Amino acid sequence: MSVPSLSALQGVVEQTAQIILGKRRETQLALTCLLARGHLLIEDLPGLGKTTLAQTLAQLLGLGFTRVQFTSDLLPADILGLSLYVRESGNFRFMPGPIFTQMLLADEINRATPKTQSALLEAMEERQVTSDGETRALPQPFFVIATQNPAHQIGTFPLPESQLDRFLLRLSLGYPDTASERALLAKGDTRQRIAHLTPLLSPADLQAHQAASEQTFVAPALLDYVQALLAASRANARFFHGLSPRAGLFLLAAARAWAYLDGRKAVLPDDIQTLLPGIACHRLRARQDDASASLEDIEDLLHSTPIP
Repeated sequence: MSVPSLSALQGVVEQTAQIILGKRRETQLALTCLLARGHLLIEDLPGLGKTTLAQTLAQLLGLGFTRVQFTSDLLPADILGLSLYVRESGNFRFMPGPIFTQMLLADEINRATPKTQSALLEAMEERQVTSDGETRALPQPFFVIATQNPAHQIGTFPLPESQLDRFLLRLSLGYPDTASERALLAKGDTRQRIAHLTPLLSPADLQAHQAASEQTFVAPALLDYVQALLAASRANARFFHGLSPRAGLFLLAAARAWAYLDGRKAVLPDDIQTLLPGIACHRLRARQDDASASLEDIEDLLHSTPIP
């Protein structure tokens, strides 16, 4: 499979940055997550562009897109699909749910009950759905971008650790800077432009870039560094438990994708340090307040772990 031009992939960042003003770094992180074949969790207050970011990426990457609004009465079958009896044939026919798409936006995922949240586990891990004893493959590539409101808001259910661990990266968009907010107010709502965006890649192009990014070189010394960070998180008394080997694999995959998106053929220590907060914060729980680790916790972890 030939690798298409990297300029088209970088163009996705440029055009998305024109829709989500002042959030180029967050856009790069989101695209890095998809390039590393990972699922993305965006946690923030309503109205800061979470849904717009997902829709823009799907449009520019040429992916099939489905949005599901998660609510407390949503059932697993509403996502996965169900079998219906067909009187004429006397058989049951499976009606695929909205998860049979290339990019699923699970909007406000923490407003659904844990039972419904868990319906995504097999799909996110295995890229397949099992229903009525039959396993059905999902379209490729397949991504889940989930948004969630802060846990203190009314009507939210915390995501269990098993669900959080399926997300390669968690990020927050936050409020725009003054200049970007002024530009947004002057231009008006940019969401209407999404439907008119021309896809810059096809799903096959994206898969080719994914395969190419996996070939980005990681020196043995950087593998030592990642292993040292994992060990330091496990020995740190401020956390209930440390990072798993899967977290280390996700960190390396994201670092390769980040370097590839930047046009480099090798991963640098800076890449590891840049991506660790998005990989680790939602996987580590602080003993002090029984909440997700803070950026300060991860910075302390980085400062206390020397680069080989």
